[in-house]
Amino acid sequence: MRRVAVLTSGGDAPGMNAAIRSVVRTSVHRNWQVIGVRHGYRGLIDGSFVPLGTRDVGGIVQRGGTMLGTARVPEFSQEATRQQAVRQLAHHGIDALVVIGGNGSQAGAHSLAEMGLRVVGIASTIDNDVVGSDITIGVDTALNIALEAIDRLKITASSHQRAFLVEVMGRNSGYLALMAAIAGGAEAVMLPEADSDPECLAQTLHRAYDIGKAHALVVVAEGARQNAATLARYFAEHQARLGFELRVTTLGHVQRGGAPTAYDRLLATRFGAAAVECLAAERQSVLIGLVRGEVRETPLKEVVTTTKDLDRGLLALATVLAQ
Repeated sequence: MRRVAVLTSGGDAPGMNAAIRSVVRTSVHRNWQVIGVRHGYRGLIDGSFVPLGTRDVGGIVQRGGTMLGTARVPEFSQEATRQQAVRQLAHHGIDALVVIGGNGSQAGAHSLAEMGLRVVGIASTIDNDVVGSDITIGVDTALNIALEAIDRLKITASSHQRAFLVEVMGRNSGYLALMAAIAGGAEAVMLPEADSDPECLAQTLHRAYDIGKAHALVVVAEGARQNAATLARYFAEHQARLGFELRVTTLGHVQRGGAPTAYDRLLATRFGAAAVECLAAERQSVLIGLVRGEVRETPLKEVVTTTKDLDRGLLALATVLAQ
């Protein structure tokens, strides 16, 4: 009987629980045993394992976060640490591992695969920066949370004719900020992938008032070259010349904490089932993701050695729609 371990790693994302549930129940359907690893790679190193059956994952599909817990483990980049993890798996008779997480997590998965372990990754991060998946688990939920905040801020901004900066998460990727700006009708968006000159932003916001807009709203990615705090400070220091100040709202980890949307629950479920099918077919060292509407596999080596680019056409569209 095959014994499969599953873990969640890195930043939590709404929908991770749905993926765990899918991995467990599709594995049990094949008469496999499933072992949950607590706290990501930390639990793998320490041997913090727990058996998971169908009832253990009941009632979790609607919950955000991850029932297994997660952690960031920088020392996992060291071979001696990974050897300890491999020994723990062997000691517990586990012959395959499913890793649910983003770039850093999949880098760890690839390293384990290079050491001979059967590993399949599942693309899960609100940053949507993983090669091998057009959209990852958690993105839809995080985007909808950001949009709710933007919609609310636009109401108060219009009432007071003010300019607001809304900083969203995304680490070094501007995907979440760009999508939120387009869907939320923002006047401007500041991204890591594009220049962010405060003077150009000031001109954009002045034009918004000149054409009769009652508010101005800017979405800022946390990894932008000029983040929300820096921009607000610049406008405050030059308020006499620029004519106004910017109010800042930083959403931060609020975006991670929502109950997963239907889309994220379904996406995670499909990914989890595909990961088990992959292992059953003796395919390994791949990432499960969504490519052009289909669940597909991408070699982990390609995932960890390639950078995902932002769609420049959507950036141009955001500028056009902001008029």
